[in-house]
Amino acid sequence: MNLVIDRGNTQVKIGIFDQCKLIHSDYLDFLDKSFIEQIGKMYTIDKIIISSVVFERHDELISNLSVLSHSILELSYQTKLPFEWAYQSKSTIGKDRLAAVAGAISLYPQSFLLVIDAGTAITYEIINNNEFLGGNISPGLEMRFKALNTFTSKLPLLNKTDEHQLIGNSTNTAIQAGVQNGIIFEIDGLINELKEEQKHLKTIITGGDAEFFARKLKNPIFVHPNLVLIGLNRILENNAQYI
Repeated sequence: MNLVIDRGNTQVKIGIFDQCKLIHSDYLDFLDKSFIEQIGKMYTIDKIIISSVVFERHDELISNLSVLSHSILELSYQTKLPFEWAYQSKSTIGKDRLAAVAGAISLYPQSFLLVIDAGTAITYEIINNNEFLGGNISPGLEMRFKALNTFTSKLPLLNKTDEHQLIGNSTNTAIQAGVQNGIIFEIDGLINELKEEQKHLKTIITGGDAEFFARKLKNPIFVHPNLVLIGLNRILENNAQYI
């Protein structure tokens, strides 16, 4: 079995895969030694992949994981990937973006795809016939709310709401409408532009705010909450002979 670890800015998400099937997933603040020992009691782990954007306590994590398996792959831009790509700044690309692309290709091979990860930032990846063409990055929902509060003297810090209006009629509703509709129009606008180029476009969304936006978009969209985990497992299997 494979242990797949996605360590993001706020949480750690893990997945246990039996070949290509996800049999367990969980969210944690940190994957500590006691939890790792629990995994070892429940599953026989053959290989591990870790994708991390946080390096605090990283050596500790790797040391703890070694009790499960010595076949540990740390994802980087130099890792052998199951797709072609011509990104100019490969050394700085987010690992979660690479994993999302790999996951999308696993689910929808040989397709024209837009992959959206709606998390702390919103990332957009364009894939054509298993080739990663590039993408966009913009601020996520929480980041936009915080920016309005941080960089002004009087605007309050608000959260997302399902009941937002098209046009706000108070400061609070104006902020919520502006932030939320801005992202909705951004996503729908990009989908519409890409459909002009390729009418068979498939759009996939993942990340913490995926369900929230999928309900509000005009365009049809596929929600895959475990897309990054699926992609990490695909990358791990792609590198099994090297670790």
